[in-house]
Amino acid sequence: MKKLTFLAMAAALAACSGGNPDNEPSADAAVEPQSVDIQYPQTRKGDVVDTYFGTEVADPYRWLEDDRSEETGEWVEAQNQVTFKYLEAIPYRDSLKERLEARWNYEKVSRPFREGEYTYFYRNDGLQNQYVVWRKKGDGEAEVFLNPNKFSEDGTTSLASLEFSKDGSIAAYSISEGGSDWRKIIVIDAETGEKLEEPLVDVKFSGISWKGNNGFYYSSYDKPEGSELSAKTDQHKLYYHKLGQPQTEDRLVFGGTEEQKRRYVQGSVTEDDRYLVIAGANSTSGNDLFIRDLTEKKSPLVPVLTDFDSDTRVIDNVGSKLYLVTNRNAPNKKVVTADAAAPGPEKWDTFIPETENVLTASTGGGYFFAEYMVDALSKVYQYDYSGERVREIELPGPGSASSIGGKREEETLYYSFTNYKTPSTLFSFDVDSGESSVYHKSGADFDSDRYESRQVFYKSKDGTRVPMMISYKKGTELDGENPTILYGYGGFNISLTPSFSIANAVWLELGGVYAVPNLRGGGEYGKSWHRAGTKLQKQNVFDDFIAAAEYLIDNKYTSSDYLAVRGGSNGGLLVGAVMTQRPDLFEVALPAVGVMDMLRYHTFTAGAGWAYDYGTAEDSEEMFEYLKGYSPVHNVEAGVQYPATLVTTADHDDRVVPAHSFKFAAELQSKQAGTAPTLIRIETKSGHGAGTPVSKQIEQYADLFSFALYNMEVKSLSL
Repeated sequence: MKKLTFLAMAAALAACSGGNPDNEPSADAAVEPQSVDIQYPQTRKGDVVDTYFGTEVADPYRWLEDDRSEETGEWVEAQNQVTFKYLEAIPYRDSLKERLEARWNYEKVSRPFREGEYTYFYRNDGLQNQYVVWRKKGDGEAEVFLNPNKFSEDGTTSLASLEFSKDGSIAAYSISEGGSDWRKIIVIDAETGEKLEEPLVDVKFSGISWKGNNGFYYSSYDKPEGSELSAKTDQHKLYYHKLGQPQTEDRLVFGGTEEQKRRYVQGSVTEDDRYLVIAGANSTSGNDLFIRDLTEKKSPLVPVLTDFDSDTRVIDNVGSKLYLVTNRNAPNKKVVTADAAAPGPEKWDTFIPETENVLTASTGGGYFFAEYMVDALSKVYQYDYSGERVREIELPGPGSASSIGGKREEETLYYSFTNYKTPSTLFSFDVDSGESSVYHKSGADFDSDRYESRQVFYKSKDGTRVPMMISYKKGTELDGENPTILYGYGGFNISLTPSFSIANAVWLELGGVYAVPNLRGGGEYGKSWHRAGTKLQKQNVFDDFIAAAEYLIDNKYTSSDYLAVRGGSNGGLLVGAVMTQRPDLFEVALPAVGVMDMLRYHTFTAGAGWAYDYGTAEDSEEMFEYLKGYSPVHNVEAGVQYPATLVTTADHDDRVVPAHSFKFAAELQSKQAGTAPTLIRIETKSGHGAGTPVSKQIEQYADLFSFALYNMEVKSLSL
């Protein structure tokens, strides 16, 4: 029997329960997790069998892919009933929710930005489901410009993007309903708020880029009939919408021919309105690039890149001189210049050279800003337009600085700084003097000085050196009995840099440890680091994560009895893979919106574009066997004791469709040999995560934390 008594936060939780600590159940009153009798819903098994290169693979839960069927709906309802019955029995779940609400309830403000005569900013007064857009003119009083909390009664319709015409007089914003990736674009008079035309509909994976005040470019697919979650969409199209004309008359700019067939197409207009820049891609890595001179009628599309061998984008121009950031022949990225008349890579000149650290470049105030990741921590330098380094920008400490950027004429720019124990602080930056000053200090009720966040390096299975940030309360005894969340991602060139989360702050306050390794597959060390975690090297990612868990155990931060693994989307795949490969290593697994069926992921809506990272089961017999070897759905084995598992997904997730999680949960429930629960929590009227209302986020974290602690046999959160 574990001896842990989780003592931290007794006074705070007592305050949440009216000041009486006796409201908290005692250790003797707690129910042992193993004694809870769970009656899982019966999940029908079908007889579907697929054949890959002569190998038959059963898919008994194929019917769960029909997310709109009555049978699937009944299954979802039955699963949620079982899950929430279990969660509601956890004695301190409500106290955790109250604690999260109390800590979440502080004002949050975004970086300001100027449009026309107004300065705009996003603000949340504490527990508002969605951020509100405010504005003010000069030194006048701030006023509400757009309140997404009024878009729907339950807060599940969110503001996805907001873009202004060149003079700031017109605004176009997109909304997501129920978390869907399909959007509507609404155009309003920025002064009066009056809607200027009927909304544009069926827009997906799109930006909004204005050409003057006349109209804007946006992207979408031909919306499929029937289930919008499972249909395959592989030809993205770029349109130009002229203000005031019906959407049916929008001009197709790119993507209408077989030659221009791309899974993703984005169009943007340079700040001076001179060039349209079109980037096309068939996967999440690599793009081709075209420009069109908008000052000339019927000007041709000029190719900049005609292959998909690099990630390249235009970040600015001065007349016909283009500035591009690229990883072409520069895995850690560099900035180059090109003449718009002959912009091919053979004519590029280096402007900011590649270094040993990964570059993110931005512009504003008449300068360039080069942010480098040094072991996933920020260093920022300022450059002028001659390519000379002006200065290094002094940051408050080790952590993450957001990109510094803005319009060319701005004299003051803004950036935020944060790390795992420091709430995000906004700074104003004088572009000429280089002076930074606090613009808005976080109101989070969290004493950073009481906590430690340190970076360590450990060796993975093949000897690769991997960094990891570990955060915990100062004075924590390293006795192997600290409840720990190990969080990871490891894919799609995405970097996990230090950032503050109020939910994770509550975990730290409770005495928990929070650890984040920078796994291969991410972008922390450039293109080579990314590639080392893709396709036939994907196992490196899982090995890196397993080695991180072993480091935490070997160094007594925790032990297997107190270790939970968590990740979402590609990180959900990560959790599914490691818990099936090393079920002995973890006490709790929390896979969220994960890619769990690696043999069929590419047949779903967004999945077709992920082949660069994963490969597909149709590529070759070798690739099929490799995917099958780690696919979570296909590696759940009867007779194995798996960790206590709470799978989370959402019924409107049209990026990683919920069938992935449905199938994985069904496999676990049918084959789990131990007494640990294998549950699935399915959020309704919600999607992949973006725009999730604050109230739902708080409920989700309360459930995740209480489930994890309960299955670590933490008996009480009080003294």
